[in-house]
Amino acid sequence: MAEAFFIMHLPLTQYINIVLLFFMFISCYASNKPDVEGEALVEFLEALNDSNHRITDWNNFFVSPCFSWSHVACTNGNVVSLSLASNGFSGTLSPSITKLNFLVSLDLQNNNLSGVLPDFLSSMSRLQNLNLAHNSFSGSIPESWGELSSLKHLVMRGNNLSGSIPESLVKITGLKEVDVSWNNLTGTIPKELFSIPIFNFTSTHLTCGNNFHEPCVSSSSIPASNKSSKVQLAITIVSVGAFSLFLLGAVVICRQAHKLRDDIFVDVSGEDESKISLGQLKRFSLREMQLATDNFSESNIIGQGGFGRVYKGILMDNTRVAVKRLMDYHSPGGEAAFLREVHLISVAVHKNLLRLIGFCTTYTERILVYPFMQNLSVAYRLRDLKPGEKGLDWPTRKQIAFGAAHGLEYLHEHCNPRIIHRDVKAANILLDDDFEAVLGDFGLAKLVDTKLTHITTRVRGTMGHIAPEYLSTGKSSEKTDVFGYGITLLELVTGQRAIDFSRLEEDEDVLLLDHIKKLLREKRLEDIVDENLNSFDPKEVETVLQVAMLCTQGSPEDRPTMAQVVCMLQGVGLAERWAEWEQLEETRNQEFSLMSHKLIWAEDSTQDQEAVQLSQAR
Repeated sequence: MAEAFFIMHLPLTQYINIVLLFFMFISCYASNKPDVEGEALVEFLEALNDSNHRITDWNNFFVSPCFSWSHVACTNGNVVSLSLASNGFSGTLSPSITKLNFLVSLDLQNNNLSGVLPDFLSSMSRLQNLNLAHNSFSGSIPESWGELSSLKHLVMRGNNLSGSIPESLVKITGLKEVDVSWNNLTGTIPKELFSIPIFNFTSTHLTCGNNFHEPCVSSSSIPASNKSSKVQLAITIVSVGAFSLFLLGAVVICRQAHKLRDDIFVDVSGEDESKISLGQLKRFSLREMQLATDNFSESNIIGQGGFGRVYKGILMDNTRVAVKRLMDYHSPGGEAAFLREVHLISVAVHKNLLRLIGFCTTYTERILVYPFMQNLSVAYRLRDLKPGEKGLDWPTRKQIAFGAAHGLEYLHEHCNPRIIHRDVKAANILLDDDFEAVLGDFGLAKLVDTKLTHITTRVRGTMGHIAPEYLSTGKSSEKTDVFGYGITLLELVTGQRAIDFSRLEEDEDVLLLDHIKKLLREKRLEDIVDENLNSFDPKEVETVLQVAMLCTQGSPEDRPTMAQVVCMLQGVGLAERWAEWEQLEETRNQEFSLMSHKLIWAEDSTQDQEAVQLSQAR
């Protein structure tokens, strides 16, 4: 009773803390799923021997490692990546790691770990990237590692490994990289390993046997840098003696190239234009991104779409940023392809395009960092305002229409290669401090995963904004963006969504485009304009609506280019094209009326109605 009396008279904040601790205590014991991954990581860290106390936020309270632990990345509440490079560890690998059933990437390079390579890693069926380079591991590569069916990158350079390369590795069909250079390995290299994109067997005692594929010791698929042009060697193999000279030269090249691999982002000024140049972009670490976004806290989410989530964040220098965490992080071609596309985005510089500040890439993450836009998006200003916030008046909406058009024209006409946005909509048009339109998310379609299909133009976009030819064939063009822009113009005029199922209750069309066409036929302009607009110029609204109709024609050949759109918004060439559209629309309406008449006749006939229904698209 005394304890109860004491608790009841505590201050409210302390009482709440005690209650929370009580429920945390109960949940730890009552849960059917204890934090196995947290316990496993603590045990794993103990075996690593963190004598320098680099990692201080992994604790025995088993708070979920996905909540706030450093060097850990998670997906759907499961640990998928451990980035533990260069931490001064001097211990060994613990079998506790096998409790991380969803682990995709393990990076322990540049430590001083020792012992033999363990067989137990072979049970980690999801492991794709294993980097144990520059440690002190000894013994042979386990034969059982051939069971790592998902493995793509195996990097073991700079250890004390001996024995031969196990034949079992050739069973791993998805293997893309094997680097066992600078070890004491012996024997013959399995011939199948010469067919993978990246291999490095330099500075070992391995032989090529009869499997010689030029070059033998290493592949040429190594990222280039501005310094690599200094290391060039032309070798002609004319005799057995010349082969030894070639081997020596290749060793030098590979040592230099692998040294430069870590330096590629250090100094990009003056780099050869034929190489990947990242200009003033900053490469952020995953830890910086976690700190900036409070470990990607849901409370910091400011947007979500087909490419991933966007978080507001604050960098260490107090710069406010928007952090886009791409959903499909396995970009086609891996990191090199990702960097090429990031480069293309970064060189697209225009006042109506969102500037890229930097990026973060790991085995399991693809993250882009942009300036934070205080006024958020057009979609937010049209439909999601909080009480007291400023909406969009007509002059501002007209200004946004022009700005977005100029941004798309730049992507289509002035970028080399041209960039197709593929997801033009009000939510992807951001607003700067002066409410100028800033087009975001351009170029992202080529940064995401397309491994599920051989078609590189996998359909990306938002229903209601997607052009019909893109939806049916998966093939996009500049005219696909023109269609999306036309729908965006309708959003600006009406304030409504591209698809709105609430219109069903009013017996209206769900698609905004069809709804507006009907109102235009009935000449009900007053029912088209957003009710939140207190004043507007009817002539200007009419111009925007006409341009929108021309942009959203069913056939891409009939749509204008964005350069023509910019002119038509100013009234140049609009009257002629609008007259053509009205004539075509009248023909379409007549055909539709005739088709409807035939359908009505069919319903009254004695035809098999079930057969008619089954013949329709479904």
